[in-house]
Amino acid sequence: MADAVKANGSTTDRIKILEKIPPVANPQAKDPAAIASNINYHAHYSPHFSPYKFEPEQAFYATAESVRDQLIKQWNDTYSHYHKVNPKQTYYLSMEYLQGRALTNAVGNLDVQDAYANALKQLGYALEEITEQEKDAALGNGGLGRLASCFLDSMATLSLPAWGYGLRYRYGLFKQLMTKTGQEEIAEDWLEKFSPWEIPRHDVVFPIRFFGQVEINPNGSRKWIGGEVIQAAAYDVPIPGYKTKDTNSLRLWEAKARAEDFNLFEFNDGKYESAALLHSRICAVLYPGDATEDGKLLRLKQQYFLCSASLQDIITRFKERLGGRDKILWSEFPSKVAVQLNDTHPTLSIPELMRLLMDDEGLGWDEAWDITNRTIAYTNHTVLPEALEKWSQTVMWKLLPRHMEIIEEIDKRVRYTLNLVNGVAQLHSDILKAELFSDYVKFADNSELPAEWESAKLASKQQLANYVLQVTGVSIDPNSLFDIQIKRIHEYKRQLMNIMGAVYRYKKLKEMSPEERKKTTPRTIMIGGKAFATYTNAKRIVKLVSDVGAVVNTDPEVNSFLKIIFVPNYNVSVAEVLIPGSELSQHISTAGMEASGTSNMKFALNGCLIIGTLDELMLKSEKKLVKKISLFLVQQLTKFLGCVKKESKDWDRKKWTKMSILSTAGSGKFSSDRTIGQYANEIWKIDECPLP
Repeated sequence: MADAVKANGSTTDRIKILEKIPPVANPQAKDPAAIASNINYHAHYSPHFSPYKFEPEQAFYATAESVRDQLIKQWNDTYSHYHKVNPKQTYYLSMEYLQGRALTNAVGNLDVQDAYANALKQLGYALEEITEQEKDAALGNGGLGRLASCFLDSMATLSLPAWGYGLRYRYGLFKQLMTKTGQEEIAEDWLEKFSPWEIPRHDVVFPIRFFGQVEINPNGSRKWIGGEVIQAAAYDVPIPGYKTKDTNSLRLWEAKARAEDFNLFEFNDGKYESAALLHSRICAVLYPGDATEDGKLLRLKQQYFLCSASLQDIITRFKERLGGRDKILWSEFPSKVAVQLNDTHPTLSIPELMRLLMDDEGLGWDEAWDITNRTIAYTNHTVLPEALEKWSQTVMWKLLPRHMEIIEEIDKRVRYTLNLVNGVAQLHSDILKAELFSDYVKFADNSELPAEWESAKLASKQQLANYVLQVTGVSIDPNSLFDIQIKRIHEYKRQLMNIMGAVYRYKKLKEMSPEERKKTTPRTIMIGGKAFATYTNAKRIVKLVSDVGAVVNTDPEVNSFLKIIFVPNYNVSVAEVLIPGSELSQHISTAGMEASGTSNMKFALNGCLIIGTLDELMLKSEKKLVKKISLFLVQQLTKFLGCVKKESKDWDRKKWTKMSILSTAGSGKFSSDRTIGQYANEIWKIDECPLP
């Protein structure tokens, strides 16, 4: 019956199937029949569409709500358990979260993938078909956001008491379309209908102030007053651990206006925008353009909005767990709260926590600073000057006058940094050393494993080839070498050097005779990533990659030996297809500019070999080329082309398979579970708090 429905695809046939399965609410269903009934229940009684429809989109929402039923029980139990035990908790603040598809993650972590696959089969669908209906949450852009999501997943998996905090972007960054003129940006539509995973918490709302002035009271205390006030409303998303009962929360803040803040007089006078849209821009997009002062103010507003809402919530929850105690011992705060700042964006949390402790709670400077210093930790992601944000004092004094007072006072009083500042990870090259692999070499030479390994890789490559054909219309050969670079488009990440290498490869192929070409290894080069909308040079690189591909892919002399693909709209779901299908990956950022990267780890874990920048060797040459930039670029390209020649010459399937196995075997250090375990022990000082 399922096959017939899939073939005909008629609404009538789908409704007939639903009529045979009773719509019964069973939130904790385990067997496929009960799960199918629960999905049907949501199709009938949690309706979001017109009646008598059960197309793939409706099936996705009903399935997601069925899975959410299972999560809510664990979620509530976890919340209650943390409240009862009252352990020290970590609160993770990040401007970005790149989660990917929540349905795929949830059924995997709950270990119900097979049960849901069988339930959906009874309803005439394949699980894979339904998961494809979900749009990636547009809450992030790159490695910063992906790291944050991995960390939240690991915190739940390790049963660590932790919360994530972020912003509920309406449109996120942007959706990337490729046209004849290059990259085109359109708004992401991930919330065009709704997200089945988020729960609005109507009782969790905090005021966020901007502008205004500082009032000095007779006793010398200070208070920030006036300006404009916007409400931060909480939306919670469940974060289930892998095969654990613990389900933590990602709390996303949305900007709202109160009814009394709506200026009805202005609206009736025709001033619609000033009356109604004061709050709407705050959470509209991720990283709004900051070329103008208004753009700078909006970015700063976003960052402060996240910091203030999150810290007010953290303090409120700390007070709730005191059990009605009249006197609050603020010295206990650092023993119950650890706040982790993910890069520079949430660093206003430092003066904001000082402000809340001094102005709202009445603490003195020394006590407030001691608490702040013992509570907040910071992760640095890059040494790029452009990414280490700078705000003019004029903008800061205008938007956050009280915080500027506190920052100036910190500058006068404090001559040391916060206790806990750390980088993302050790450099990849420090870990992938030959001695780490010594325990595995007999494993890699096993007679059966390499064949199984190659078979699995080929299946992933075939899946990737199908995807490329679907989104670009270009057919690629799964038996060619898949050479991939996917990351944010930026000059320092050197996609330009990569495409120059591809042009060199094309030129050499054109110079060869047909017989010589047959001796080369066919290669498919794939580059993907988004260029920021106002970053002209990055957008030119995207256009160049696309244009070079258009020439190479239609050249009958060489297109059996070389294809060049720009993969559009790179996101987590796209990465889940690209990374398993990769065999060689380019990580060639300018020496000293990459904190660690995160995608390199995922490639290595999936049996891909890495071409990477050797920082120490290249920095030596950079110091001598420092006054001759053009010569430096030529020499770097020459080095890269030398590497290209060498790996082409050395390519051997048997040798690659062995190196691939060793690469994966030696990648345990990159586990986010291991990283978070270390954070918990060394930085946050928190313990596991598993549900009984």
